Amino acid sequence: MFNASLDGLLTGLSLIVAIGAQNAYVLRQGLRRAHVGTVVTVCTLSDFMLIVAGVSGIGAVIAHAGWALTVVRWFGAAFLTWYGLSAAWRARQPSALTAAREEPGPGVLRRSLALTWLNPHVYLDTVVLLGSIANAHGHAGRWWFAAGACLASTVWFTGLGFGARFAARLLTTPRAWQVLDLLIAATMLLIAIKLAVG
Repeated sequence: MFNASLDGLLTGLSLIVAIGAQNAYVLRQGLRRAHVGTVVTVCTLSDFMLIVAGVSGIGAVIAHAGWALTVVRWFGAAFLTWYGLSAAWRARQPSALTAAREEPGPGVLRRSLALTWLNPHVYLDTVVLLGSIANAHGHAGRWWFAAGACLASTVWFTGLGFGARFAARLLTTPRAWQVLDLLIAATMLLIAIKLAVG
């Protein structure tokens, strides 16, 4: 049981720590101290749902539903392109970039959901890959593996969102926010290109 949970924790962390659109958004909201609880909750609960779906065997179904992943891939590419261009546009106006500037709550919720659920890699990594690895631990062990993976998501998103405030001093100038937005724009656009070329 402990070994399965530890495997789940380490595997979950190895997949989630990679810099991506979702992590970049969690970091940005954490640095701004704006709706961090909402973003962290949405990302964590979404991961829980995807992990449970994968461990339950839905990953096998998704792996054979090529058309569904194609649809999600193109929606994801379009959304990430829009978000990347928005970040680049913000970077053109550094005077408007302050940690206190807040996006309305409903917008944050929609963006968090979109960055999570319109990313086909989330289905491949969390549902298909984690589901396959979990099932290798046997019927009982797979749920301990899932518990470890869920713990990894909780630790990561909570640490990234609420821990970002400790780096806020580094981003007190408009120039620093400009650099951050340019990095976010580059990340989003690179991921969108990778999705588009398949």
